[in-house]
Amino acid sequence: MSDNLILPSWLSRGIEEYFPIKGTDQTFSEIFDHAKRNNKKLRVKLGIDPTGTDIHLGHSILFKKLRAFQDNGHIAVLIIGDFTAQIGDPTGKNKTRLQLSEKQVKDNAKTYLTQLGMGKPANESILDFDSKDRIEIRYNSEWLKGLNLNSIIELMGSSTVSQMLAKEEFNKRYTSQIPIALHEFLYPLLQGYDSVVVRSDIELGGTDQKFNIAIGRDLQRYFKQEPQFGVLLPILTGLDGFKKMSKSEFNTVGLTEDPLSMYSKLEKVPDNIIPTYFELLTELDLSFLENLNPRELQRRMALEVTTLFHGTKEALEAQSNCEKLFLGYKEKVGEIPEISLKEIVFPVKFFYLLSALKLFKSSSESKRSIKGGGVKIDSQKVINPDLVFDSKNDLEGKILQIGKKIIKRFEN
Repeated sequence: MSDNLILPSWLSRGIEEYFPIKGTDQTFSEIFDHAKRNNKKLRVKLGIDPTGTDIHLGHSILFKKLRAFQDNGHIAVLIIGDFTAQIGDPTGKNKTRLQLSEKQVKDNAKTYLTQLGMGKPANESILDFDSKDRIEIRYNSEWLKGLNLNSIIELMGSSTVSQMLAKEEFNKRYTSQIPIALHEFLYPLLQGYDSVVVRSDIELGGTDQKFNIAIGRDLQRYFKQEPQFGVLLPILTGLDGFKKMSKSEFNTVGLTEDPLSMYSKLEKVPDNIIPTYFELLTELDLSFLENLNPRELQRRMALEVTTLFHGTKEALEAQSNCEKLFLGYKEKVGEIPEISLKEIVFPVKFFYLLSALKLFKSSSESKRSIKGGGVKIDSQKVINPDLVFDSKNDLEGKILQIGKKIIKRFEN
């Protein structure tokens, strides 16, 4: 069969790269053709390290693709990296990550599964947890925690230092004389060993995970298995329009955010990344994009994505409330998410209040936004960052808007 891909649209949409393209392995299309002819369910691995508590839209791209495999008859093998999370993936880091405790990781894993829809019907969740023949949830501590020193030495013997230094982050740190702890070299090996244990046919990952997925292929060969195919999906650009979506950049939309917050953030996404959001976050035919102006595209995208996570009724209500807030009709707005003032010590200056509520990265950023007219209380701009609020009564019940992306009601 030709190396040219003949893939169904549910699979090809949004793929940045697949590998290998050529070589002694089957081509990607041949794997699907063989599986179809032999009524074989492909085992599709996605590993997640629960190093935090929130899943955002950037993460959801991988889970949506995994769900597509499920819906087309294949098996989602979801690896909860409860062991590897305690080491920390060095990808994207210019220094050694802080190691998490076992309890932190287990608590985080529970919140991840809840956000993915565990316990909900399949039509209301991101992954299908109902079809038991289409999902396996595995914790890699099951096989990694019990590895003895001989097994670890064998794993380490399957790779070389030069291979590890081929990883971009390691290479940068090595050439810059930034320390690399030895346990960091273990991470890609342990993550790759997951592929051996679960015998994955395909592994999903972001484009930053190519090295780790390739190590998994190498280890499968080492252990006399057919090597998995790597499928890489793009890293979603954040709300700022140029940096990757990341909580540390304050440019995310969390899956658990209320409909109004989600819609209002998405409605202000820069024009240049709206087509990407449509492609990666929705299932819509993209041919209509050229027929709408940028403002119409913003509203349509925000509505479609909010609908995906909250349903049509909630999304339409969020859109309506957002428009009412824009026009200043506070009394006509429905339920708005609240932000607590309980931990704030009054009297307090306005810029410090917003910083303390973690609405900005720093007090200086808070000051700049206020001075620039980007902050409103009850639809009125507040441009004095040193404005003092004497008590909670000065703010309770009032609506805070920050550049249309953050809308909250103060509560005691």
